[in-house]
Formats: sequence, structure tokens, C-alpha cells
Amino acid sequence: MKTDLAKIMSVSGQHGLFRFLAQSRTGVIAESLADGRRTAFDAHSRISTLSDIAIFTSEGELRLADVFVAMKKAADEGAAVPTSKDPQAKVVAFFDKAIPNYDGDRFYYSHMKKVLDWYGEIDKHASFDFVTDEDRQKEVDQA
Repeated sequence: MKTDLAKIMSVSGQHGLFRFLAQSRTGVIAESLADGRRTAFDAHSRISTLSDIAIFTSEGELRLADVFVAMKKAADEGAAVPTSKDPQAKVVAFFDKAIPNYDGDRFYYSHMKKVLDWYGEIDKHASFDFVTDEDRQKEVDQA
């Protein structure tokens, strides 16, 4: 099953990722990818969908889905994907290999750790086969 990053959310102040379930009168209802617990987030919660997130590169911005694919490709080539708890040098070396053109002035080590955490959650609880814009358009056309 394809993973729709437009329905996977990160909530500021909350650990882990959440899958959007429904809109409520005062916010959204989501379930944790890790344990399936449902939570209601109000309108004051800072929610970001993973499809809206990108990292800075020397050529512009690289969408998070493309970052995950580059990370998976680097891991398939023998570079072990570090965790956010690994030493900074190991994390930076991995991103140098996976995304060699990232903008070091705007994509910080703290961002790398967050991306690694998200990558780990997607790896455990979803798939790296992402829904594309063409897939969404086909779904709209069929409706």
C-alpha cells in the first residue's frame, strides 16, 4: 500500500508521526503511526504534513519524499542509515552521501536528526512507495 505523505503529520511538541483521520469542529483527529492511539489536536497545535516539508539544497528545495528515496538508495548502496542518537559526524557523513548538494547553511544537524527520526518511523510503520500527484489526480478523475 502506498504512503500518502499528505496524510502523515508531525505535531510540534509530540513525539512521532500521526496519520490524519478526520477533521473535527475544533481541529483534527489523528492516530499515532507507532501505536495506533487516536488523538484530537486543536486549532492551536502546530501541525505540518510531511508533503509540505522540504530541505534546502544548492539547486533549491528538495521535497521530503525525494529525501527519503535518496536516503533509502544510499542505504541500499551499503551506507547504514544512522539514528538521531548516533554521533554528529556519522549523521552528517550519511547526509553528505545521500544528498551531497544539501545547503549546510540552512539544513542544520537538528533538521537531519528530525528527518532521521521520521525516516525510521516510515520504515517501521509505512512504506517508501509514496502516493504521487498523478495518483491523486487519477483518484479525483475516478470519483
